[in-house]
Amino acid sequence: MTESPRHDGAPSEYPTTPYPEQRTPYAHGAAGEAAAWPPPPAYPPHTPRHRRRLRGPAGLLAAVAVAAAAIGGGTAYAFQELTGGGADGSGSPVNGTTVAASSRGTVAGVAAAVGPSIVEIKAAGSSGQSTGSGVIISEDGEIVTNNHVVSGASQVQVATSDGTTYSAEVVGTDSSKDLALIEVRGASGLKAASLGDSGKVAVGDDVVAIGSPAGLTGTVTSGIVSALDRDVTVSRDESQGGSGQGGGREWPFEYGGEQFNGETGERTTTYQAIQTDASLNPGNSGGALINLDGQIIGINSAMYSAGSSQGSSSDAGSVGLGFAIPVNDLKADLDTLRSGSQR
Repeated sequence: MTESPRHDGAPSEYPTTPYPEQRTPYAHGAAGEAAAWPPPPAYPPHTPRHRRRLRGPAGLLAAVAVAAAAIGGGTAYAFQELTGGGADGSGSPVNGTTVAASSRGTVAGVAAAVGPSIVEIKAAGSSGQSTGSGVIISEDGEIVTNNHVVSGASQVQVATSDGTTYSAEVVGTDSSKDLALIEVRGASGLKAASLGDSGKVAVGDDVVAIGSPAGLTGTVTSGIVSALDRDVTVSRDESQGGSGQGGGREWPFEYGGEQFNGETGERTTTYQAIQTDASLNPGNSGGALINLDGQIIGINSAMYSAGSSQGSSSDAGSVGLGFAIPVNDLKADLDTLRSGSQR
């Protein structure tokens, strides 16, 4: 056995078998002589076992972990969207609405969010007594209702959803739209409703009605928008109203050439109403028709009863044909009502 020199000049322990046809131009021996590359080792280099394992399941898990870290933010967002939870897990209201995120799109969510903004109204005057509903639109006690609920009233009382009773005064009325604005005395911190956009309402939309039919405060019913722009005619003469069962004044109205709840008389006005199959009964007048985002889209104003045509008893109750004044009509009239106009 011969020994070949190593780079440090010491004898090599490996045999001197050069690679075929591989010579280096660099001399390690005498000048001008071409020396062979150091021969390969007798055994292949040792590869640590833990490095080889990375090619198996552990390597796959490591790759997955790296990928998960890279897309972690997107994955967390997708999970929150699928589970309906926010980053903080709160049930805070959806922006622009009054319904909590966890209850959005449910009747229960609307009832919980908007119920405190709906009041019962009791009015008394020379023409009798009436019970209706109203919608709080400011924290200091502005309340919208139908004109026919408070028309001719000398005394008005308001009961909120928690049972608190206030005296109220009529600020402004508009019999041409069957709208009125009243204000409670000495109130603060009331929960105002959110007014929506009736121009965006479509036939088939789900809706909720809240009011006080027959004095049953905070009654909730639900349905859909059955039709739009229905011509509803109501009386402008306060003497046409009468006392109904439970103290609810059954205000006469006309639709399709037929009169209901009595005669409308000669002084009438017609508005284009939202039709709904949500159950409305005497006492719902002035209450709210609400979309599932918790926004007011109409003020309930009239109902059709199978037994309420002229000359018939109105005890039959609702048959799913109710009408509401579009909230955009109310918003356009608010400044006039706040000015104290009585028309």
